[in-house]
Amino acid sequence: MTLNRREALTTAALGTSLIAVPGVKAQRTPAPPPARGYDNQRIPDLGDGRFLNPLMAGDHPDPTILKDGRDYYMTFSTFDSYPGLVIWHSRDLVNWRPLTAALTRNIGSVWAPELCKHKGRYYLYIPTKNPTTSWVIWADRIEGPWSDPIDLKLPNHIDPGHAVGEDGTRWLFLSGGDRIRLAPDGLSTVGAPEHVYDPWRYPDSWDVEGFSPEGPKVLRHGEYYYLITAVGGTAGPPTGHMVIAARSRSIDGPWEHHPGNPLVRTTSLDEKWWSRGHASLVEAPDGSWWSVYHGYENGFWTLGRQTLLDPVEWTADGWFRMKGGDLSQPMKKPGGGQAVRHGQALSDDFATLAYGTKWNFFRPGPDERRRARVENRTLLLEARGKAPSDSAPLLLIAGDPGYRFECDIEIPPGGTAGLILFYDDKLYCGLGFDEKRFVTHQYGIERGRPANPHGRRMRLRVVNDRHIVSFHTSGDDGATWTRFDRGMEVSGYHHNVRGGFLMLRPGLYSAGQGTARFRDFRFAAL
Repeated sequence: MTLNRREALTTAALGTSLIAVPGVKAQRTPAPPPARGYDNQRIPDLGDGRFLNPLMAGDHPDPTILKDGRDYYMTFSTFDSYPGLVIWHSRDLVNWRPLTAALTRNIGSVWAPELCKHKGRYYLYIPTKNPTTSWVIWADRIEGPWSDPIDLKLPNHIDPGHAVGEDGTRWLFLSGGDRIRLAPDGLSTVGAPEHVYDPWRYPDSWDVEGFSPEGPKVLRHGEYYYLITAVGGTAGPPTGHMVIAARSRSIDGPWEHHPGNPLVRTTSLDEKWWSRGHASLVEAPDGSWWSVYHGYENGFWTLGRQTLLDPVEWTADGWFRMKGGDLSQPMKKPGGGQAVRHGQALSDDFATLAYGTKWNFFRPGPDERRRARVENRTLLLEARGKAPSDSAPLLLIAGDPGYRFECDIEIPPGGTAGLILFYDDKLYCGLGFDEKRFVTHQYGIERGRPANPHGRRMRLRVVNDRHIVSFHTSGDDGATWTRFDRGMEVSGYHHNVRGGFLMLRPGLYSAGQGTARFRDFRFAAL
């Protein structure tokens, strides 16, 4: 059986993989359906001693992971979403729950962070764009409070990775094979960045986005320091992003390239996971070793880069290798540890406001937090701007290829509100209304404005079924629904079209005048 490109994309998007056997044409091997958790969302733990990637579904790129005794903590790039840097907790490496958002002040677009612990204190090193620099925050307890950000004044690098030398000195390894020394307290730098490593280079014939050595992670294991780096560009061609490694007996080098580079790389459009890279290694409760890194799901760039878990084997020559292959099939879970309930409900009765751990503003202003409060199981969201583009909408991360969400919305005179699928302020779609007209959002602009028969209160529903989007309205609290006469296809609402490294997020907005009221938000994966 041979597949053309369109068939291969469809095959992978429907959860199958291709296994190559010498002398035999490729055969489809169906992957099992994912397990389901809160709101029917997919979860990794299959409940039978196995797990199925993704580890963290939806937009969880650039994972940084910390083993702290029997506890594990992980966070990710959060870009323009604030509160940012949500810290997740696990005790078995497979099941994760959100703890807190460590970053509450908008310091720019947050790229690949580094979470570490040194002499009893937790640190987060945070690169940003707009402005381009790196920051540090710290806390004595992982739950916080976290300090105010301190600017480390590094305008020419991203992706700091913390390391401690054999003499106890502290370092940040940076993009491009550079590093800079840290002060003993980790809150300032000493001297200037220096170049210490020339990363392994792939053949010129490979389809990549660019060299882009970034995401350095340093691990000390046995006699060596291991430096793990991403090259090839994090998006663009699905075969571009990859994981490479080097080692040295000293933090000062010289660094020896891994003979098996690249350790991880998507090599075919048939694979389930594309653009895999940006890896960290971690030891499981049973002493086995694993790697977390990110990748795009075949056919679903709109979900952003999702976190994947790959088993690691240390070899007799002192190197390591990744064992999971294309990660489309279930694997045995790490042993030991205790499972927490994975994920969180996205449905919300607004008894409290899960600000940061669930709901995030897009590119908020300094006083954005005061716009949102809950009262009598109602979210009150003060208006800002005229449309989603300038209203700093409240957004969620949804990790399933298909889902629906709905909410009761009441607007004040002069107000406009609605439900949206939001990539960024230039690319979104959705349905809103004022007291006389609906407002359709498409391609990041406001288009049709048909008459609104329901006035200032109605229930709206959005269905995103594998990129086919429909809108539904109800004037009787959801007893009956009318399908809105505008459908959309949104497979192109992603980074390779728009840039920004983001995902298409469900959410809500309030614009115009006054304060909109949102009640009984319900989410369900399909």
